[in-house]
Parts: sequence; structure tokens; C-alpha cells
Amino acid sequence: MKVLWSVMIVLILLLQVRLWVGEGSFAQVWSLREAIAEQLAENATLAARNEQLYAEVRNLRSEQGAIEERARMNLGLIRQDETFYLVVEP
Repeated sequence: MKVLWSVMIVLILLLQVRLWVGEGSFAQVWSLREAIAEQLAENATLAARNEQLYAEVRNLRSEQGAIEERARMNLGLIRQDETFYLVVEP
């Protein structure tokens, strides 16, 4: 009878070890859930950034003024009949 109890205790302990340590354990499940939450947050940030970029592309495709503004601000381009003044603060 003592041998049966000893075997049962050993089996229960082995099952507990598998539950807490190793593949499919509680620790692994918790870490995977945290990784999923982090990835979802990053995906949301990137989706918002993509939407801003799509809006900018739509604006550039639809309006000639947007392209001209972009050329002036980013590239420093001016028209032939314009004079460029650079104001330098002391």
C-alpha cells in the first residue's frame, strides 16, 4: 500500500513539474501573452503611422499646391519670379 502511495505522489509531482516548468507551462503562457500584448500595441502604433502616410499620399496626389508646398519646405525650391530671403536669428 505504501508503494502505491509513493508511486501516486511521484506521478502527481511529475505532473506538477510539467505544469509549472517546460513547454506549455503557465510561465510560458504568461510570457507569450505579454509578447502578444506588446505586438498588438506596436501594430496599433504602426497602423496609425500608416494611416497618416496614406493621408499624405492622397493629399499629394489630389492637390498641386501640396506638391509645391513640399518642394518649398523640404527642398528649398523657389519660382523664377521669387526672391529667397533667409532670416537668421542672432
